[in-house]
Amino acid sequence: MNRRLLAAAVTALVLTAASACGGGGGTEGGAGKTTLRMIVNITPNLTEQFWNGLFDRYEAKHPDVTVQLELTGTIEAEAKLRQDLAAGDPPDIAQHVVPTPETAELFVDLSGEPWAAKTPLFDEYAIGGKHYVVGVGEQIQSLVFYNKKAFADAGLDATKIRNIAQFEEAMGKLKKAGLVPLQTAGQWVTGAQFSMLADAGVLTADPDWTVKRKKGGTTFAASGYKRYYELYRSWLEQGFLDKSALGLQYPDGQAAFLKGGSAMYIMGSYFVPAADEAGKSDDIGVFPVPSDGAYPPGQFGNMAQPYTVVAQSKHREAAIDLVEWLVTDEEAIKVQLAADGNLRKGFAYDVSSLGDGVQKVLDEAPTVLVKQGDRQPVQGYADELNKQIQSLFTGASADDVATKLDQWWDSQG
Repeated sequence: MNRRLLAAAVTALVLTAASACGGGGGTEGGAGKTTLRMIVNITPNLTEQFWNGLFDRYEAKHPDVTVQLELTGTIEAEAKLRQDLAAGDPPDIAQHVVPTPETAELFVDLSGEPWAAKTPLFDEYAIGGKHYVVGVGEQIQSLVFYNKKAFADAGLDATKIRNIAQFEEAMGKLKKAGLVPLQTAGQWVTGAQFSMLADAGVLTADPDWTVKRKKGGTTFAASGYKRYYELYRSWLEQGFLDKSALGLQYPDGQAAFLKGGSAMYIMGSYFVPAADEAGKSDDIGVFPVPSDGAYPPGQFGNMAQPYTVVAQSKHREAAIDLVEWLVTDEEAIKVQLAADGNLRKGFAYDVSSLGDGVQKVLDEAPTVLVKQGDRQPVQGYADELNKQIQSLFTGASADDVATKLDQWWDSQG
């Protein structure tokens, strides 16, 4: 059975939960063959076809190994990992699962691997001095992509949008022109876009804000985040965001912007390949999110393509070898960077005009704001933030959001 069929079979087994027990973990694919099971996150850029192509390269050089995709389907990669572990059916490797102090024991400590320390953001993601995750590159996310024609028709110059007042003035003109000024969507998109905007402002001013929040030295209600809840609520009231957008899935929101139905789209650098694929890159520009403080602000960013080796893997050494290849092989790195619009010092690849624009934003950013290590929020924060930001669509106030986020954070022990 080839890898593609195995992936489909495993997906079916996951859906039937109990039947997966004992069926896949550490199975041998034949005499002398090792089958490595790997959870992969499927996105509009990182498709099943992309993963198959990537691992075809690995298998060509390692004929004794078969990589079996574990597709996440409608759940997130971390939920898929927990599901497999609970079923007694551990995978070997997980992509897009970032360990926390609470979950670190689920993964192999890669601190002793000599190649690991040379990977991007290695130190920033350390937990208690240990290193459980390695990545391929860096993503930046505090970006505003905009429709050049819509801006020209509305008489707007993107280079002059630097603060919140200028951003709101632009949204007003775009709405008057009959466009949805700012594209959003449901699922995880709502809260993520809010972080891309608000974190750039708050954390540029105070990079240790999260450390202070953990120690009780500040609150959401008494900090700069409060202003962003108020802004978001007012933008909904003014029609700068479509209240029905929560019904859109991530790819649908992205497609709406690419089709020209909306004028601006706050999203990470991983939007670039989607614009390239749609043949729209030359029609789209990019600028850093606005800020009432320093400009340009720091870029909220993270490790791109993070990989972990699962502690319960039955093929630990083979799994470590595959992860090493993913983050150190020059060709594998370039393929992964290009697929998701990511960046890594010393690794260049052909990019579109839009990709050049993102690179320029990164070059001019004063810092990349990484919320990991001591600066990592308590576990579950991203989901809770997403839930609270979405509550603004159904009538919650900025005070409601701030209060509930503080109450939730303090209840996490």
